[in-house]
Amino acid sequence: MLSSLLLDISFAIMGAGIGAGLSAIGAGIGIGRIGGSAMEAIARQPEASGKIQTAMLVIAALVEVIALFGIVICLLISFKG
Repeated sequence: MLSSLLLDISFAIMGAGIGAGLSAIGAGIGIGRIGGSAMEAIARQPEASGKIQTAMLVIAALVEVIALFGIVICLLISFKG
């Protein structure tokens, strides 16, 4: 009984750790692609750099919010276990 409970808790904590790691990796990849694409777009059209930077910052903020949401869910899973 106790060993199965400890096993369930350890699986919950392990799953939460893996989920938080994947969430952070996804956010890093997303922000990297956003930044790279924005720099390429600014290099092609320097006169539109203000609009491109504004859109880049908005999208980067949305990616960070999604990553933060994933990490919060993983923390809730780990504390529930």
